[in-house]
Amino acid sequence: MGHKNCKKADNRVIIIAEIGENHIGDMNIARTLIRQAAGAGVDYVKFQSYKPQNFRINDPEYKWFKRICLSDAAHFMLKEYAQKHNVGFLSSPFSLERARFLRETLGLKYMKVASGMLLNFPVLDYLNCTGIQTIFLSTGMATTREIRAALAHLKKIKKIYLLHCVSQYPCKDEEANLLAINFMQKKFIGYDIGYSDHTIGYLASILAVGLGARVIEKHFTLDKDAKEGTDHILSADPEELKDMVSKIRRVGVLLGAKKKEPALNESKIKHFIRNRFI
Repeated sequence: MGHKNCKKADNRVIIIAEIGENHIGDMNIARTLIRQAAGAGVDYVKFQSYKPQNFRINDPEYKWFKRICLSDAAHFMLKEYAQKHNVGFLSSPFSLERARFLRETLGLKYMKVASGMLLNFPVLDYLNCTGIQTIFLSTGMATTREIRAALAHLKKIKKIYLLHCVSQYPCKDEEANLLAINFMQKKFIGYDIGYSDHTIGYLASILAVGLGARVIEKHFTLDKDAKEGTDHILSADPEELKDMVSKIRRVGVLLGAKKKEPALNESKIKHFIRNRFI
């Protein structure tokens, strides 16, 4: 179930706090991250759903993924905890089995599809036919043709957000390519475009909203200097997340509407201003 505030009006941007692996396998940390993210005003917290067998045993991070993978019971606990704090629960499935679990067992109707799963057509076809209402689709490493190929497998989904993303952790400023947001807006008419931010800091997220991004996903951690895990450095900490959300909400107000006409208070003084000079 999506967070109630995601029925956005005007320029309200959906904000996703990507907890990912930053809980380092500790459910107390995971709960704290949910609580802090909800307090910062995000719309969703997001996790990752996989099992050790979803990775090759010679993967350099196999032992790490095995350690931090969420059990079925942990999924239920974290979803309930998110709902208790009035924030939506999202996860990214990394196998067909995990997609089935998230949809049929956990009952999610909103789903995040990670960049690495963009062309996993069995998973996309499954999500397409199971009553999923909304998909947030990251497009890291993808060409326009590959994005269209993915969308061809998701035609029954009512709402799809396409997230510009660069699959580098962290992403260098010179590779962020935020103007891709405008490019995607023109190429994918009818789809809202968002941004999954892997840069250090959150300036890129603010700029992305200014360029028209309708969704911002930002990694979230309690400690940017944590020794375990690889995503902390590119994540926002609690103070940064709160400030980022506040600034994004203000940007939404500043952007206004796509029209040019006198503002309400301008209309009240228009006649006076234009006729005050002799």
